[in-house]
Amino acid sequence: MNSHGKCRIHIGIAVLCLLCARGMLGQSNAYFEQSTPEAQGLSSRAILSFIEKAEQEIDAIHSYMIIRHGKMIAKGWWAPYGAEVPHVLHSLSKSFTSTAIGFAVDEGLLSLNDPVVSFFPEEGPAEPSWQLKAMRVRDLITMNTGHIQEPRPAAQDKNWVKTFLASEVELTPGTHFKYNSMATYMLSAILQKVTGKTLVDFLAPRLFQPLRIKQPHWDSCPMGINTGGWGLRVVTEDIAKLGQLYLQKGRWGDKQLLSKAWVDMATSKQVSNGSNPENDWNQGYGFQFWMCRHNCYRGDGAMGQFCIVMPEQDAVVAITSGTNNMARVMQLVWDILLPAMKPGSLAPDEAQFSKLVQKNAGLSLKPVAGEKTSAISARVSRRRHRLEENAAGIKFISFELHEGAHRIAVEMEHGTERVHIGTQAYVKNELNDHMPYTSQSLKKIAASGAWTSPALYQARIYLYESPAKINYTFSFEEDRLVWKTKLEQSLFGPRTPEPLTGKQE
Repeated sequence: MNSHGKCRIHIGIAVLCLLCARGMLGQSNAYFEQSTPEAQGLSSRAILSFIEKAEQEIDAIHSYMIIRHGKMIAKGWWAPYGAEVPHVLHSLSKSFTSTAIGFAVDEGLLSLNDPVVSFFPEEGPAEPSWQLKAMRVRDLITMNTGHIQEPRPAAQDKNWVKTFLASEVELTPGTHFKYNSMATYMLSAILQKVTGKTLVDFLAPRLFQPLRIKQPHWDSCPMGINTGGWGLRVVTEDIAKLGQLYLQKGRWGDKQLLSKAWVDMATSKQVSNGSNPENDWNQGYGFQFWMCRHNCYRGDGAMGQFCIVMPEQDAVVAITSGTNNMARVMQLVWDILLPAMKPGSLAPDEAQFSKLVQKNAGLSLKPVAGEKTSAISARVSRRRHRLEENAAGIKFISFELHEGAHRIAVEMEHGTERVHIGTQAYVKNELNDHMPYTSQSLKKIAASGAWTSPALYQARIYLYESPAKINYTFSFEEDRLVWKTKLEQSLFGPRTPEPLTGKQE
């Protein structure tokens, strides 16, 4: 090859690296230094295969990020999800809570062997059982509290600590693994009792600020204690940062933030949780981290929120999603990404890297398929339907579902919510309060809709700060309306509420 040909190749690679910085990294405040996948020993072809398989088999991946040798080599978000929008982590929150306990232990604020009841002399029962007296902080953090069933507070309970301490502890603490989100809540309560600070405030100077994580929202109980086991919202890169901190044995830059001893304990098998060698939920449990196959470990949350740490490959994979098939998400990592990670760098592959950049730039969840208009859409548009009395508190709904601009207006007890609906795409909205069966704490939604038959309109709504998805189906017959709702990837409300009925005014 002559010198001009070599020059063109080098220029091409430089341009692609620039595209990587702009298109793949996206976030203006991104922490990790970017690199091509090949430079860090992973082929762009393998990452493309991972994305394509995820799109074919998983409903739905919201984001992914791959860190190799401390470098950002690929990441992407499926619209309407985006880099700057925090995502509900569900139980992946537990790994952040464990980190807070690690800081507290390192600083001598508490011990893993401290009895749980010793922190709450006023909330505990007058005559605690011997099992409750034997329960230690270690038992909370390893899910070995001795409960047969997780103690959950009722809706009217205000003091969750008291509810937990009053629950029956049937088994000897430390002898029986039972996944227990309230045990993690108790870790948060203990931390607040000892420090006088909420979990999120305690972590601010120790974790969030050093890792350049914008102080996040974390749900709280009625008494103002962060929930600990769930309810944290951060962006995808923040998940990757937590994984990288643990991969680096608690070191960040030139500082040892978290002790290596804590990291080693937290990410090693402390208790057994099953015996199936092919099941990633049977490989043992650490301190709010799951052990995985292939000598990896992870934090995870319902509907597919993952922080997968791969020490032997010097890699972290962060994923957010909305799927009930979490095992399949992990299997794609094991089947495609893990075996493709080579110890040395690979030869540049301009063609595949360019395809990867373009693929990441165009990621999007599928909108509702159908028509923009129907034979009855003009008649239906801008006419109010009075809803029969219903538990959702909806009084009226009106539609504008003709041609390109689709909108609905829902009149509820708290006021009117107007939602713009994309045709062949998602349109983002911010609610004043909530829509039927959405959450008041998740106001950002994205909607897509279409006429799927002449008298049937479907709207799909993502609460794109979370895994939750809602399908509304409106059936029009003469002047009658039947409104059906299906909740998917949701931890709140009924999955299929009773249909609502109404009549056109």
